[in-house]
Amino acid sequence: MSEQREAAETTNAPRDLDYAQARLAYSIIEHLLDHTRVVSDLIALMAQVLDEETIKAVTNTPHWQAYLDSRRAMEKTRDDVEKFAEIMKKLAGEESA
Repeated sequence: MSEQREAAETTNAPRDLDYAQARLAYSIIEHLLDHTRVVSDLIALMAQVLDEETIKAVTNTPHWQAYLDSRRAMEKTRDDVEKFAEIMKKLAGEESA
C-alpha cells in the first residue's frame, strides 16, 4: 500500500518545467486544438451537403459516437488549457524578469 501511495505522490508532485519546455508544450497543445477546430468545421461543412437519410446513417455509427465523446472530452479539457496558459504567462514573466 505505501508503495502505491508513494507512486501517487510522485506522480502528483510538482515538476520543474523551464520556460522553453513549457513554451514547446503550449505550442503543441495549441496546434492540436487548432487541428481539432478545423476538423470540426470540416465535419459541419460536410454534414450540410448530406441528405437527411445519409446523416441518420452516419450518426448511428460507433465512429460518430466516438467523435461526440471526443468533443465532450475536449470541452472538459478547455479549463485545463486555460490553467496551463496562466502558468505560461507566469513563467514568461519570470523569464523576462
